[in-house]
Amino acid sequence: MLLCIFLFVLSGAGSASAFEPIKISKEDTALDLSRAVEIFRDQGESFQVSTAPGPDGIVRRIEVQANDKRSKGDWAAFAIANPTDEQIDRLIVAPHFRLVGSGFIWPDLGSTRINSITPSEGFALDRQPSPDADVFRITLNPGSVVTLVAELASPNLPQVYLWEPEAYKDTVNSYTLYRGILLGISGLLALFLTILFVVKGTSLFPATAALAWAVLAYICVDFGFWNKLMAITPGNEQIWRAGTEVSLAATLVIFLFTYLNLNRWHDHFSYGALTWVLGLLALAGVAIIDPPIASGIARISFGLTGLAGVAIIGYLTFKGYDRAIMLIPTWILILLWLAGAWLAISGYLDNDIVQPALAGGLVLIVLLIGFTVMQHAFAGGALQHGLFSDMERQALAVIGAGDIVWDWDVPRDRVVTTPDVETFLGSSASQLQGPVRNWLPAMHSDDRDRFRSTLDAILENRRGRIAQIFRLRASDGHYHWYALRARPVIGSDGEIVRCVGTLINVTEQKKAEERLLHDAVHDNLTGLPNRELFLDRLNNVIHMARSESKLRPTVFVIDVDRFKQVNDSLGMSAGDTILLTISRRLHRLLKPQDTLSRLASDQFGLLLTSESDPARIAAFAEALKQAVRAPIAYAKREIVLTASIGLITWTSAAANAEDLVKDAELAMYQAKRLGGDRIEPFRPAFRAIGSDKLQMESDLRRALERQEIGLVYQPIVRLEDGSIAGFEALLRWEHPRRGAVPPSEFIPIAESSGLIVQLGLFAMQQAAQDAFKWRETFPEMDIFVSVNLSSTQLIRQDLINDVRSVLSRTHIAPGSLKLELTESVIMENPEQSAHVLTRIKAMGVGLSLDDFGTGYSSLSYLTRFPFDMIKIDRSFVRGDQAKKATLLRSIVSMAHDLGLAAVAEGVENETDALHLRQLGCEYVQSFMFGEPMSADAASKLLKDQLEPAAA
Repeated sequence: MLLCIFLFVLSGAGSASAFEPIKISKEDTALDLSRAVEIFRDQGESFQVSTAPGPDGIVRRIEVQANDKRSKGDWAAFAIANPTDEQIDRLIVAPHFRLVGSGFIWPDLGSTRINSITPSEGFALDRQPSPDADVFRITLNPGSVVTLVAELASPNLPQVYLWEPEAYKDTVNSYTLYRGILLGISGLLALFLTILFVVKGTSLFPATAALAWAVLAYICVDFGFWNKLMAITPGNEQIWRAGTEVSLAATLVIFLFTYLNLNRWHDHFSYGALTWVLGLLALAGVAIIDPPIASGIARISFGLTGLAGVAIIGYLTFKGYDRAIMLIPTWILILLWLAGAWLAISGYLDNDIVQPALAGGLVLIVLLIGFTVMQHAFAGGALQHGLFSDMERQALAVIGAGDIVWDWDVPRDRVVTTPDVETFLGSSASQLQGPVRNWLPAMHSDDRDRFRSTLDAILENRRGRIAQIFRLRASDGHYHWYALRARPVIGSDGEIVRCVGTLINVTEQKKAEERLLHDAVHDNLTGLPNRELFLDRLNNVIHMARSESKLRPTVFVIDVDRFKQVNDSLGMSAGDTILLTISRRLHRLLKPQDTLSRLASDQFGLLLTSESDPARIAAFAEALKQAVRAPIAYAKREIVLTASIGLITWTSAAANAEDLVKDAELAMYQAKRLGGDRIEPFRPAFRAIGSDKLQMESDLRRALERQEIGLVYQPIVRLEDGSIAGFEALLRWEHPRRGAVPPSEFIPIAESSGLIVQLGLFAMQQAAQDAFKWRETFPEMDIFVSVNLSSTQLIRQDLINDVRSVLSRTHIAPGSLKLELTESVIMENPEQSAHVLTRIKAMGVGLSLDDFGTGYSSLSYLTRFPFDMIKIDRSFVRGDQAKKATLLRSIVSMAHDLGLAAVAEGVENETDALHLRQLGCEYVQSFMFGEPMSADAASKLLKDQLEPAAA
């Protein structure tokens, strides 16, 4: 029963994300929905989920009750959209058993997968009769979006397909023919070997016949043949399947032991084989109680038998035993089959042809074993010279490769394919078994002339080879790629009598080539064009614009601000999800003639050709900014990001696409320098800024290596007696050509390039060493040193280790080192900041809140962090006299109430200093009380202060 809980839910709201619907069309015959299905486990008998947005864009929420009282609370949900204007009927098919991905130990042996499916717009779907799968019929109205909730009957749902009914029927019928052929061959082979055992009486035949019967039983279960003879439920089918796998493992051991006559080599072989077989027979009882365990052990046994056979056959071949030599080709085929089976059940080889192909491989193995056994039985076991004739070897090679033999009888003009190509293309290919001209209508129009010309050239020249790759249309209307390799056969009169070769299906290889070509010019995450394809399209548009006056393309470069922090705090998967969301939002703003590209990790390029009016371009840029700013729901939280956008409109003076993109990037970087979340049109002056910044960054990197960076110390003075309480360490850069570079210039560059981490670690280490030296030199003075900490350092995971390393190397006393942070730095990530600062405080490092009053300035924020000192911003000290006194009194009083010391910055005269002392402010720091000085000058200042006190 379906209950509508909410009439509508705003987009992005709620605890569950809406589904992305799978769009279908009339031309889609089969869609694999497995990856689009979301599984919900242990949800109970009642399950609620948000639907996909309907045609009106509304996300609803539905509740579904379990129909089966034995339900374990496992559910699956997915969404389908019909964007066409026609009604579409489809079948939802979930196979009971799928060998691919079933596993080695405790394999999935099949069961009923789905109890019922409830759509968001109606009652439960009608189940269609099918012994091998759960099949439900669904009718999609034009323009509808339907969310379907499936009540799972088992924890696993290996595969879900959406089939066109007639195509599904044709597919089932085609597999039925293939299965019938295999069953017929396997049954006849088992019966024939049994008859030979009765006639011949040798021990080889019962062992081979037992293996053949085991293979027949296995494929009967795999093909659902037993269901036609007796009522077998999907649950009981697990017992049958496990039993047949146990019988396969046991009979393979028996055949290997009997065929190689191992009991004549050593009694240990007999004991080992007997123990092995008895253990496998005991598994037959286990299969009734726990089929997965029995099946897993049987699969392991089958693989071990294959490996043991390699060792035994290799050893006996070295001894010259003819039976071992004759078994080599068959055992190689067994090893190939084992490799294919391992790839299939491990999930590495994943397609719908693998399972029936492996069944056919088993039949082929038994067929080759039967040939080998019969040769020994009727030829007395003598090894013929050469092992196989050339014709036999070539026939086996063609059979083993699975190629189609293509034979064109030229005089009669008749083409024969073996096996019939109709098996692979459908009934529409029956016309291909006839004159060669019948192949032309079935070919793709682009391939017909080339195919005709090649055949004409072969007939005219009476020599050469046919090497063609062309497309043939299947009965479902899809084209399949085939490679034809053939050569002419010349008759006694010098004319061509036939052309014989192989026809190979190379569709998968062609698709792989197309995927590689697509991936070469598209981003793997978002599917958007990459930088190379973007530049190519931009160049084409520029060439068009030179001849069309109305076409004036505009290039945007969009960079997400602070995206690295998202990756650092939430992880790469969250970052990928956010990038996908942003790319979809931006793409929705485009028109068909526009192009969106992903240029770098968090940087997008946009080519706007649909607008040329400056006002409309500005409005479009604002829409881009707002699209990025919209909150993104992730893991029950809302993430708000901003973007820095640079843009440039093409003019006839512009050089090429590369230069346009570079100019747009320079504009984007200017937007970042101005704080981000803004739009900057390009101006030529940006080129000088960009080059100067790059040079500055390069010089700054070398400055660290050349020790051009140093520290100066500005005194922090006690107001009570004018003595020095400590120093604030400040970075200074003495450039060899520019001279002294102010921190306001190189600190932002260091932060944007990541060099601030090295600078900060250097400042901490050097300041701690100087503080330790001052403590050792002036033990009676309680001196501390403050070091500024940037946001980049605070969010790093290694900050705690860096502080611990500095303390351990310098052995500085607790409280001698303080770290200063601004309110804006700690509020970028309050939770992480509180955790990191608490651990640093526990190490004995002091914490000072710098520029207090310029940021959040809230008591609730201040009490969350373990500060022991606040620094009052100079704007409060230099303000209007009446307002200044009130604000300063409140700040100092609040600091004392919280147990914090107060430091006033920017004091310019004695009156202000006296006033602060009367208010109870402990410390002051300004140029009036001491300018920044070198470490030696600071030592001299401490010594000068200590001498009068000693006198």
